[in-house]
Amino acid sequence: MNDQGRRILLGRVLGAFGLRGELKFESWTEPRAALFGYQPWIMVDPQGGERAVRGARGRESGKHVIGHLPDVTDRDAAEALRGTEIYVPRETLPPPKPGEYYWVDLEGLRVVNTEGVELGKVSHLFSTGANDVLVARDDERERMIPFVQPQYVTGVDFEAGVVTVDWDPEF
Repeated sequence: MNDQGRRILLGRVLGAFGLRGELKFESWTEPRAALFGYQPWIMVDPQGGERAVRGARGRESGKHVIGHLPDVTDRDAAEALRGTEIYVPRETLPPPKPGEYYWVDLEGLRVVNTEGVELGKVSHLFSTGANDVLVARDDERERMIPFVQPQYVTGVDFEAGVVTVDWDPEF
């Protein structure tokens, strides 16, 4: 699998926190403060402008993360970053544990049921709270398959580029 150039969205700037340039972040890492362990960041503002940032630091605070960026020193500069997304190169993330996957690594893989029927390609995944859901799309339809192993997702083969599922093609 080639991770070159792939980026992972890890969080975003929610706005200013206080008067001295601190920022409030939404983080999708676990734990939330792990966001600061994956640097450099590629920060993409709402207009599409990009910049690389090193030296961000912070701490968890409730359901958000509070932190500093090296070049942000006042509330106005912090507020100007509202909505900026934080990406990291895929290769900076640690390898997933056995049986776990980064969603971005599954996107684009073919989805085949246990009888060999093609169900499309992985478009994306999302979480319902109860479990994650794999979305397989082909030219005609979209299927939402619970990402529950081994009940519905019976195998992931990156070499072959295939996710095998126990799923009725008519469903």
